[in-house]
Amino acid sequence: MAVRRAFPTILSDRLPETRDFYVALLGFDVGYDSDWFVSLTSADGAATHELGIWAVGHELVPPPYRADPAGIVLTFLVDDVDAVHAEARRLRLPLVAPPRDLFYGRRQMLVTDPNGLLVDVSTPSTPSPAFTAELSRRGLARETMA
Repeated sequence: MAVRRAFPTILSDRLPETRDFYVALLGFDVGYDSDWFVSLTSADGAATHELGIWAVGHELVPPPYRADPAGIVLTFLVDDVDAVHAEARRLRLPLVAPPRDLFYGRRQMLVTDPNGLLVDVSTPSTPSPAFTAELSRRGLARETMA
């Protein structure tokens, strides 16, 4: 069996606000917009990235799952996390952590979306020497973490 398409879908009771958050902060385009489902897309060369937003109270969502998202982090790898951070500040979005360099070779900021979902926006950076040595010792390439 081949997977033909995979994308995360956020359960939300704030579809317009959630749509606008990802469009404004990360430049997604709206592919489909209704009162029960929103499809967002972002083209990057030959690749297309997708994000769905599904009305949490819709009849297609089984009742036990009609709750705000929890236990997940959405991660977006971008060209310039500092530019995204500046835009998040301009939009007055709820920042959890400003951009910071992480040991494994990412410059990361954290923000929450209108549903309280934690969103990690990162740019590749230089990993620490200790982490690079650990990758080498395990026979893993740096690209594994990019």
